[in-house]
Amino acid sequence: MPTLPSPAKLKSPAQNLLRKPLCKILLLTIFCSFSYFIGSYTNSPYSSISHSTARLEDTNCDFQVKKSSLNTSHKGVQESLNFEPKHALVLPLEDTTESQHLPYPPCPKNYTNYCPCQDHNKERLFSAERRFHKERHCPEKGENLRCLVPKPAGYKRPFSWPMSRDYAWFKNVPFKSLIEYKKTQNWVRLEGARLFFPGGGTSFPQGVKGYIDQLKRVVPLNAGAIRTVLDVGCGVASFGASLMDYDILTVSIAPRDVHEAQVQFALERGVPALLGVLSTYRLPFPSRCFDMIHCSRCLVQWTDYGGLYLMEIDRLLRPGGYWVLSGPPIGWKISYKGWERKASDLEMEQKKLEDLARRLCWKKIRESGPIAVWQKPTNHLHCASKLKTWKAPKFCVDDYPDHGWYMKMEACITPLPKVEHIRHTSGGSLEKWPKRLKTVPPRIRSATIEGITTKTFDEDNQLWKRRVSYYGSVLKYLNRGRYRNIMDMNSGLGGFAAALSQYPVWVMNVVPYHAKNNTLGIVYERGLVGTYMNWCEPFSTYPRTYDLIHADGFFSMYMDKCEILDILFEMYRILRPEGAIIIRDHVDVIVKITKVTDRMKWNSKISHNEISSFHPEKILFIDNSHQ
Repeated sequence: MPTLPSPAKLKSPAQNLLRKPLCKILLLTIFCSFSYFIGSYTNSPYSSISHSTARLEDTNCDFQVKKSSLNTSHKGVQESLNFEPKHALVLPLEDTTESQHLPYPPCPKNYTNYCPCQDHNKERLFSAERRFHKERHCPEKGENLRCLVPKPAGYKRPFSWPMSRDYAWFKNVPFKSLIEYKKTQNWVRLEGARLFFPGGGTSFPQGVKGYIDQLKRVVPLNAGAIRTVLDVGCGVASFGASLMDYDILTVSIAPRDVHEAQVQFALERGVPALLGVLSTYRLPFPSRCFDMIHCSRCLVQWTDYGGLYLMEIDRLLRPGGYWVLSGPPIGWKISYKGWERKASDLEMEQKKLEDLARRLCWKKIRESGPIAVWQKPTNHLHCASKLKTWKAPKFCVDDYPDHGWYMKMEACITPLPKVEHIRHTSGGSLEKWPKRLKTVPPRIRSATIEGITTKTFDEDNQLWKRRVSYYGSVLKYLNRGRYRNIMDMNSGLGGFAAALSQYPVWVMNVVPYHAKNNTLGIVYERGLVGTYMNWCEPFSTYPRTYDLIHADGFFSMYMDKCEILDILFEMYRILRPEGAIIIRDHVDVIVKITKVTDRMKWNSKISHNEISSFHPEKILFIDNSHQ
């Protein structure tokens, strides 16, 4: 008979299981997961510390934030998340002095309209040859202004769109030079406390509507084929403002010159605009990006310097795009006396212009009254054979037609992508607007950029649709017309702007110089607009020109490239009072940024992203409504 073990030696099944390493690991995992869940719950939006109020004892002043435009009733943002005790990543924002908790000081009042890279005081240091002194000349390292640019006395919230197209508060843009200098041309009038924009211009003093009525007899403005337009020397952007009636998005550019505030007037009206000039460098746009380019007496010497400036226009025009010119020398037979120019000089000037356009292989569509229109060919098959017989100009040999940041212009023709048949469009044809927005752009279909495919494009669209829906639940004014001028500091494929297309807004899609991929050409092929930018320098705009600024993964990109503090000061400069900022980034980056934004007296709330409360990416919502 077998001998049974004594009761003292018997072990329960549970005890035997505990001896197994796999079971120990399983139990330990369950215990840790339960502990993590409890810990994350205590830091959930329902039990966190708010950044929206602060008391600054050291300065003997109370900073009590009033009710903000952030919707705190939405799940995930009821109160700001507090990660400070858990994250101590050292970033280039650290300030170890005793003043690290004091608010940043305001700039002197004479900096109210300060444009760091277009500073009048610095222009005399540079040559006026080819208007080089009007190019970007930014502060050197260590010269950046580290103070808060003040708003002008009496500043009011701008009118909402579409009323802003016709009206602006004078104290927001207190410049009288255009009112007096362009009085007879009806650019802008002062009516009590308001500025009124009657739609006049140098080439259309009786109003832009009649001018556009004349133009659309030649150019198909209302067919959806024209969506993106560049207006060179824009005045107060009445041309671009009027084209919005046709669902056309116009980027208006002008230098900071004797007219003082052309671009500021444009942005105050809610029209896309940039400080810019045709001088030495390419304009900050990719090749083949505009359906039409317009110049109404913009005073550009088109045939000088070997036709350099018209060749830059050619680089920017899409295949089949239109160039519209009004003013000297067009219509010289009728207007030469009013221009106080010799008829013979103007006749010669137009002949040179016509010859240059012919050598660019453009076709003149029509000249009627003060307007002349040319069309760029859809490909260069015929042009290539013609250029072999001409001495100049030649095709450019560089391989970077899309580069537009501090790239010097050359007097050569930017070659179009090759085609197999004369009827094919170089680079691929585009859908009409609005179908163009959601259609896969030709630069993606042709695999121009490695890693960006039709699948990634579709996924990006869906991602930003979800994200913008979430933003709308937090920023209660997003769908109520409060925000008109929006900037995306790191736009990628333009998904953020595309998702906002349902709202009465426009987005300046910025592709950083340091971005992994140059996607600005894709952005334009979607019917959106934008610019290149190195964010280690200030942006080419006036203070208080954007209602909402969006930055996705932006600060992680620039963390080791320049002073993040200077970028935040620049964001403060260009953000309007009562504006908002959305920053998506790693939680460590977000926590450090809030140390600066709190000192700027901004309301801020940290939120989980849409994916999960466990995800390391967080969202910082900033509200500037107290300013």
